[in-house]
Amino acid sequence: MNGWIELTLYSEFADAIDAVLDGLVASGDLPGGLDRRNVAVEPPRDPAHGDLATNAAMVLAKPAGTNPRALAEKIVAGLSERPDVVSAEVAGPGFINLRLAPATWTGELETIRAAGAAYGRSQIGHGVRVNVEYVSANPTGPMHMGHCRGAVVGDALATLLEYSGHSVTREYYINDAGGQVDVLARSAHLRYREALGETIEVPEGLYPGDYLVPVGKALATEFGDRYVNAPEADWLEPIRTRTVAAMMEMIRADLALLGIHHDVFSSEAELQAAKKPEAAEAKLRARDLIYQGVLEAPKGETPEDWEPVELPLFRSTQFGDDQDRPIRKSNGSWTYFGADMAYHFQKAEKADLLIDIWGADHAGTVKRIQAAVSALTEGKVPLDVKLVQMVRLLRGGEPLKMSKRAGNFVTLADVVREVGKDVVRFTML
Repeated sequence: MNGWIELTLYSEFADAIDAVLDGLVASGDLPGGLDRRNVAVEPPRDPAHGDLATNAAMVLAKPAGTNPRALAEKIVAGLSERPDVVSAEVAGPGFINLRLAPATWTGELETIRAAGAAYGRSQIGHGVRVNVEYVSANPTGPMHMGHCRGAVVGDALATLLEYSGHSVTREYYINDAGGQVDVLARSAHLRYREALGETIEVPEGLYPGDYLVPVGKALATEFGDRYVNAPEADWLEPIRTRTVAAMMEMIRADLALLGIHHDVFSSEAELQAAKKPEAAEAKLRARDLIYQGVLEAPKGETPEDWEPVELPLFRSTQFGDDQDRPIRKSNGSWTYFGADMAYHFQKAEKADLLIDIWGADHAGTVKRIQAAVSALTEGKVPLDVKLVQMVRLLRGGEPLKMSKRAGNFVTLADVVREVGKDVVRFTML
């Protein structure tokens, strides 16, 4: 338990069990060099069984070549000598239950009072740089409740990692290079024309939400009528850039209502402009991990227009994936995987561990991204993906369907203002 600043009751008894085990090694009752990492000290499932429980005998008996109950009896004998232990008993096949003296609990309360917010804080993560990426919602509108669980889980995990001494970077990935932001720009251009007095009708396929009305007014103030009748090629980029910036400002404000703040906002557009995907591809090619190949036909009924196309494929199967993955499309542009691969490579350059918080609907992409990170970092930087379940929102007992494209979604801000930040966070966790 090295590295604890303030010992807790659990860490104290973990040290006590370690000392008993050391004594058994010294007496020849237990072989040395056993892996004790899975030895746990925790509350028993049934409080009637005692105050603390340990699986030490269950974990160590097999590698020690002995019977779990026999080893448990020897551990119990050592723990029973402690004045703060009222009783130590072997339960079932070899679990150990402890009952502690009342003075132990009152002493722990005094420790908690004296330590305050530092109680339980540790430095077990000292020197370990962890990048936690969470939320990363497309910048096409305000935060809605569908984004909420991943936001809260990611923020809580980052805080726990900091509390245990890790150096944590909270990161948000802005998907501002795909087709959805072009749709956003076209939607904002409509609101821009509306702000200049034109009567508009939002066609199907664009974002109809009123949240773009103030964006349109800001665009009208900045550009006047310059882009009213201009071809799309002239206005798409400047309208897109300013609208994405406005959406990110709105998203930051929504997250702040939950007490969530990120350290880094990484742009997919900037990533591609900096040629990061090309750098990742070059690294993989240098290790012969990219080859020209043809994807398998889609499973199930093959579409009539499907044709086999030769594409650059990453040897993802060498790293545990189900099939090799294309990094570029037939027109030479990057696939979503190709860009995402490069983004994770960028994060891994400044971290010892990557953690992503994803919705359960992204479960199918976990293996391929982990494979890419393993290949690009040569196994030195692991990627841990935490999947969180989707949020179902009910009003009056009836489920609400949420779609940003259709404009019928419940914003995170509305719910936080109605029930409070702490209620939302607790419910999501």
